Amino acid sequence: MRKNDDGIYEGYSEYISKLEAFFDEHTMSVHLIEKNPPRAKRGQPGNWELVDLSDRILTYEELNAIAEAILETARYDSESFIEIEEDGASVVQLRNLRIAIAMRPFADKMEISAIRPIVKLNLEDYGLGEKLMNRLESRAEGILISGSPGSGKSTFAAALAEFYSRKGNVVKTLEQPRDLQVEESIVQYAPLDNSMEKAADVLLLVRPDYVVYDELRKNADFQAYSDLRSAGVGMVGVVHAGSAIDALQRLILGGRVELGQIPSTVDTVVHIEDGRVAKVSSLSLKVRLPTGFGGTQRDLARPVVEVRDFERGALEFEMFSFGGEKVVVPVRGTGAVSFRREQERRGKPGESVPVSVSYSKKKVTLYAGRKYAKQRVEIFADDMYLLTTVIGRNGESSIRIKTRQGSSLVDALEEGARITAKIAE
Repeated sequence: MRKNDDGIYEGYSEYISKLEAFFDEHTMSVHLIEKNPPRAKRGQPGNWELVDLSDRILTYEELNAIAEAILETARYDSESFIEIEEDGASVVQLRNLRIAIAMRPFADKMEISAIRPIVKLNLEDYGLGEKLMNRLESRAEGILISGSPGSGKSTFAAALAEFYSRKGNVVKTLEQPRDLQVEESIVQYAPLDNSMEKAADVLLLVRPDYVVYDELRKNADFQAYSDLRSAGVGMVGVVHAGSAIDALQRLILGGRVELGQIPSTVDTVVHIEDGRVAKVSSLSLKVRLPTGFGGTQRDLARPVVEVRDFERGALEFEMFSFGGEKVVVPVRGTGAVSFRREQERRGKPGESVPVSVSYSKKKVTLYAGRKYAKQRVEIFADDMYLLTTVIGRNGESSIRIKTRQGSSLVDALEEGARITAKIAE
């Protein structure tokens, strides 16, 4: 099969050109849906809008022809590849375009979504302070990059990968799909036999200094990340999360990483918002009495993971075991506030409640602290109402996983939703 001057195989170039014509220098992604006009996201991470590209309604036949051209071109083009091909769904890397194709029976109508990176940055472009640059270069070896979809976290991950490569390190990536825009010296790996764990085993034989893992979603992803880090590989993981602490909570869900291993697995969390570094958190492990327990009883001392604001050094969260569950507790003020004092304070309707969530095989546990004992609180996942519950005298509320409320909460956690709460009206 012959290529034209643009490197596209003849017979398909007309349809590939149709797809490329939807892009301009401000287009982040193009969304072509059957029975809809073509649309595009224009702008940059954190500042974009969805716009109609024309009034013309797309047909199944037109989209099917474009999809066939995409798949067939990817089969023969050495610079393209098919990541996933299932009945009703395909994911393709076509040169610099990441393309997701959905059709019946997977979707109720034909859809082609094409994403093109419009921003490629060096680490120096982020204007990071000297303190953070020193940590990234010399101390941080277990890094999580968190952010919401479209925030620019993968762009930052690519910049960090190239930064380590320029420093003389062997850098690899683990991706599905492989769409990080990195220099040629960085080899990009995909799942081996549909397994990231098998790919990680091969990577250990290659002996990389750093591995960028884009993205951590499933239990197997977090396990592979943890295993590579335990083997001494510098790790950079990308995870969907609304905040740095939400990213850490995903680490302990379902026992993905043991509490005492968290600081050795992840020592730094970089949270990205609107294409910039919005917050950096550092982690360390101490054996002591958790803040707020009150008293000095040595038998209450336990391993506590301290989560501090990296720039200020202020303690913001503590992670520890309590009542057989792993909890994440916000630390307010500069001194220890006893549970008894917290209990004396009463919440007002609509007041935000700092809440952490953990779950086991049988139940989901919401921990709010004794300040909110006997209070009715509403639970939300990314601002979507899930349920109302009553906080017990011990500062917790337990919900059976087999209930509708329990299963919906677990689903939200697995999808990386940000769990929030407020006092019920």
